[in-house]
Amino acid sequence: MLEKRLLEEYYVNKYHSVAYIAHELGCSENKVNYWLRKHGIPKRSISEAQYIKQNPHGDPFSFIAPTTQQQWFLFGIGLGLWWGEGNKTNRTSLRLGNTDPDLLKYFLLFLRELFQIDVTRLRFGLQIFTDIDPVAAQQFWCRTLHISPSQFQKVVVSKSVARGTYRKKSEYGVLTIYFSNTKIRDSIYRAIETLRTTSYANVAQLVERIHGGSH
Repeated sequence: MLEKRLLEEYYVNKYHSVAYIAHELGCSENKVNYWLRKHGIPKRSISEAQYIKQNPHGDPFSFIAPTTQQQWFLFGIGLGLWWGEGNKTNRTSLRLGNTDPDLLKYFLLFLRELFQIDVTRLRFGLQIFTDIDPVAAQQFWCRTLHISPSQFQKVVVSKSVARGTYRKKSEYGVLTIYFSNTKIRDSIYRAIETLRTTSYANVAQLVERIHGGSH
């Protein structure tokens, strides 16, 4: 017999896999699965198991519910930026691209202050035109956003066809912020979906949607 307390400690509290538990306890995986069912301990879904495997040390973020006026402002700005500028088709990562460094600064602040994300774990994609110096462009973004060149993916170069004000606007290309984490992407997406149907008075529901998704 495998005690319920022991299985809860291994499987629920420490997020160990069935294979790991079987190895540690010197029994078969079938026996572990049997006693999980017997004790009424629900098995994780495939997606949950994959998420834990990719994040063995727990979530790489921790949502801080806004309490001050400044935090609420940042919360609203962050959701609004992703709603308007973010890539919502990618289901595995949080992505937002723009040419405006001030806009990107606010989104980085949103991630750092309210989600406690280590900025060094972010990745950046840079798309430029053929008439833009890739080295100068990358140096600009590194200097402006205080990020490292090692965080950049390969620069994508497109043929320059723009004229006039757009070329000036895209002087240093389009920078995209990437954070590969399904849970944070889904949490913010659910908050946006709630925002579509809620009133201003019920804005606290948005916080609950994100806070609930971060556990």
